[in-house]
Amino acid sequence: MIILIIIGMSIVTMLPRVVPAFIIEKMQFRPWVNRWLNAIPFAALGALIFPGILSVKPDEPHIGMLGGLVAIVLAIAGLNVVLVVIGAIFTVYFLLL
Repeated sequence: MIILIIIGMSIVTMLPRVVPAFIIEKMQFRPWVNRWLNAIPFAALGALIFPGILSVKPDEPHIGMLGGLVAIVLAIAGLNVVLVVIGAIFTVYFLLL
């Protein structure tokens, strides 16, 4: 019985994640909708990263903010994502010394 419950829960969880991938692939959207959909990963990434920026050192949040600012500047400069992350990490590291 427990196996059937696990299989059922996995199917119910999987369907809403897999089905839209096949449906959206065949649909064509207006350009403004495509721009909005392309921005979603960046918004989600920002929502995941920003709390971490503030909690680098809870009693000194400016350290994380400076690391985030360096990452923004490096990203605007057009550097590779890996270099942006390394730049932010080194900035926070040197500020914590």
